[in-house]
Amino acid sequence: MDKNSVIGFILIAAIFVGFSLFQSRQARKQAELQAQLDSISRVESMGRQLAEAEGAAAALADSVAVPGAQAAIYKDSSLEAASRVAGSIVTLENSKLVLQINTKGAQPHAVQVKDYKNYDSTDLYLFRPGAAEYSVSVYAGEYIRTKDFNFEVAAQTDSSVVLRLPFAGGGCIEQSYVLHADSYQVDNLLSFKGMQAVIPRNVSVFDLDFDVTMPRMEKGYKNETQYSKLNYYFEGDKKPVEIGRGRNASRRVDSKLSWMAFQQQFFSAILRAPQQFASGELAVSFFPQDDPERNLMTCSAKMRLDLPAGADGSVPFEFYFGPNHFKTLKGIGHKYEKIIPLGGWLVGWFTRYAIIPMFDFFHRFISSFGLIILLMTLVIKLVVFPLTYKSYASSAKMSALKPEMDKIAAKYPHTDNQQEMMKKQQATMDLYKRAGVSPMGGCLPTLLTFPILWAMFRFFPASIELRQQPFLWCKDLSAYDAIVDFGGRVPLIGDHISLFALLMAVTMWLFSKMTMSSQPTANDPNAASMRFMSVWMMPIMMFFICNNLSAALSYYYLLSQLIAIVQTWAIRKSINKDAILEKVRASEGKPMKKSKWQQRLEEAQRLQEQQMRQQQKRR
Repeated sequence: MDKNSVIGFILIAAIFVGFSLFQSRQARKQAELQAQLDSISRVESMGRQLAEAEGAAAALADSVAVPGAQAAIYKDSSLEAASRVAGSIVTLENSKLVLQINTKGAQPHAVQVKDYKNYDSTDLYLFRPGAAEYSVSVYAGEYIRTKDFNFEVAAQTDSSVVLRLPFAGGGCIEQSYVLHADSYQVDNLLSFKGMQAVIPRNVSVFDLDFDVTMPRMEKGYKNETQYSKLNYYFEGDKKPVEIGRGRNASRRVDSKLSWMAFQQQFFSAILRAPQQFASGELAVSFFPQDDPERNLMTCSAKMRLDLPAGADGSVPFEFYFGPNHFKTLKGIGHKYEKIIPLGGWLVGWFTRYAIIPMFDFFHRFISSFGLIILLMTLVIKLVVFPLTYKSYASSAKMSALKPEMDKIAAKYPHTDNQQEMMKKQQATMDLYKRAGVSPMGGCLPTLLTFPILWAMFRFFPASIELRQQPFLWCKDLSAYDAIVDFGGRVPLIGDHISLFALLMAVTMWLFSKMTMSSQPTANDPNAASMRFMSVWMMPIMMFFICNNLSAALSYYYLLSQLIAIVQTWAIRKSINKDAILEKVRASEGKPMKKSKWQQRLEEAQRLQEQQMRQQQKRR
């Protein structure tokens, strides 16, 4: 073997040995990283079962323990000691909230909202003691979850607390909570202090789990679940995304988001990360109505965040535990007020800039919310009166034409003859023209008032101001007013009958009966289905819809219908029917100028007649 060959073999061997050493080092790093990822994967798949991890670990330790000693679960001696210590409760309090913090996990234990009560007059807890989990999971030489360890109280006042979890290898995880004065806001600062020797450099993320089980707080289960949901918000968006509304739902989010809100009908638990969450999984699950613990729903957020760089990095969080009050949430910012369901852009705009300011204005001087709703209804009816006047006046004029309409019906009696029906339509349109009546005059103005009706439909059930406010026989305007309680569920109706909903349906029936009876087509068999829908089906459907909704909503619709009946009666009294008939008869035989719309209609009718004649010739 020559010299060059020997040198070649030596170089190859050196390269092989160097590559093996390099690969060995990389394999160790990869193993550490894979261990972290595998642990995270196991946590995510186990979900809520991990809440029992502490008990399961203790049972496992007992089964393998040497007599007189207990087997260690964690490699870190300080963590092992902290895992065996029972937690204690630290209470923070201001004029708005009582916040209990459990040192086991350094997590919120219970939240009581002071200014409010449940429907049964008991204290209102956003979540009861032990019904929430707030835990940080990170790989620090071994995979740990902060909920498994008791934190030391490092500092405490009436409105703040600092809790620490020390490591034997140096450093600690610190959780601090500060309850703002006269506020529903809580600041939370998560800090990793001196952890550079504990957390490997290749670990760049940590997980945060926030789970809350909210109890029922309102009278009606159906109404409460319908307005309860989970929201999450992307920074810069106009409004948050929502899931739930009475149905179990889950969503995986693979992009950065700013905050999530666990929203009951009138109260919310909101968690915001100013530095944003990197990704996460969100879910909401509702309990059945007969749940013995009277729980409403469980909301969960399993979020991933970037681990702060440096030896003493911190991650700030912001909590909101309080009412879904529009001005309160708007005052905090971050689009929190958008969780209140006020409708789409048009309806929401009208509610924000007309309904809410008017409601607040009357509330400055009047304490009775029933009277406030009455005044609001009167104001709205006055504002839209120019539109409704055209509608009611058009209806009154058309009722005056009933004798002439009867003549047209007698002249064209065959409803199964298409040509005759077309002539009847032309004669009817000519009659309307000579009387100065627009056939669309009664429809379009009414359609323009629908956004207002829909705005009120969204406003009343979502208004916390009406919660537990009595009026007449109703004890809570935000819930249904039951005058009959069946003691069990009846199909379609439910377990009760609401008096305001029943009165609203009756007045709707009277108004529809009054309107349809005066129409020229009142006796037309072709309009029978329309009359049935208007007079019978709509009031019945509205009763079924409103029977379980807010009594304030049914009360508003009741007032609206009563005012409409009075307005219709007054307008009809002001219309001179004889003058309209004289105008029609005086114009008989005279050419009338046709509107563009009428010209297009007649042109369409002529084309239809030509097509019919061509079809008859082919036969």
